[in-house]
Amino acid sequence: MSWFVYIIECRDGSLYTGIAVDVAKRYATHAAGKGSRYMRSHPPARLLGAFAHPDRSSASKAEHAIKQLSPEAKRRLCAETGRVLFPSEM
Repeated sequence: MSWFVYIIECRDGSLYTGIAVDVAKRYATHAAGKGSRYMRSHPPARLLGAFAHPDRSSASKAEHAIKQLSPEAKRRLCAETGRVLFPSEM
């Protein structure tokens, strides 16, 4: 089972970084106004990127490292590395 670090652009232009096993399901939870407190007040606009990791530990470490980046660097990371595509393509 892979874990993913994902980056969501919120409707107000802010970015949210999190980890999940099923990014599409987690995105749906955020869009429904459930999940993290931040996402309840900053609804998602679109998924910018999702990056696979072999386990929760490495995903958590990557999440921490990504959270240290500026918003511009996070956007550049997503643009340069691409993203995982999901069948529902949010």
